[in-house]
Amino acid sequence: MSRPSGSSRPSRSSSAPSGSSRPSGSSRPSRSSSAPAHAALSPNASWGEALRVLREGGVILYPTDTIWGLGCDATDPAAVERIFRIKARPEAKSLVLLVSDLDMLARYVKAIPDIALDLVEVNDRPMTIIYPDAVVAPSTPAPGSAPAPSAPGSSPSPSAPGAAVAPVLADRALPRQDRRFLAANAVAADGSVGIRIPLMPELCDMIRRFGRPIVSTSANVSGEPSPRVFADIPDSIRGAADYVVDPSLESSSTGLASQILKLSLSGEVQILRM
Repeated sequence: MSRPSGSSRPSRSSSAPSGSSRPSGSSRPSRSSSAPAHAALSPNASWGEALRVLREGGVILYPTDTIWGLGCDATDPAAVERIFRIKARPEAKSLVLLVSDLDMLARYVKAIPDIALDLVEVNDRPMTIIYPDAVVAPSTPAPGSAPAPSAPGSSPSPSAPGAAVAPVLADRALPRQDRRFLAANAVAADGSVGIRIPLMPELCDMIRRFGRPIVSTSANVSGEPSPRVFADIPDSIRGAADYVVDPSLESSSTGLASQILKLSLSGEVQILRM
């Protein structure tokens, strides 16, 4: 049995305060520096600056409840494509997304198997669940629409991470799609999507304020080891992000990859990683 995603359900919400402030007019850290320029910011201010960058279509480098990740708006195909380029990763590989709670999850998958609700509520370790049917934007362009232009100076297949990946924020010409849909390049080819509610209140609070899922892919070049701590992240990855969250906040991370479970609508559970 599955429960339609629009039905009422308990909400797993963040316990972090919702009144967190964010700095106004903070400058983006130098892209050539391996240390973030905002080290003096408070934790709330650092997450607030990350939120500002996400709202402007940028890419953030941030600690999660597992390891360090690259993130962006999961409903923005241009931002998602930029992450693939930063990592030199084929778009055929799907991404993990983070949501703040079950209510947000329900807006971006067509149905939630009943067992998923039980797993999420009792889980005490980071757990990513692959759901069978993501809510994805229609693939056919609207009549009269033009293909999205590439970011200035971008290259479809850079030879190294960060190559020709210029910052593309609020003034870019790339169109935004309806925020009710996940970007098609953020989900698997079969329409499934891996989503986690992070066991990290301050991160959940930022996602809740953002109002939609964010990408969470390991902060490494595709095929290289995943960074367990900030010091493991290559300079090329650090420099490609528009904002780096304060590394001291990684104390809430486990440094270990999450469990991965794949669910069917009938309730069948497949364990992909424990």
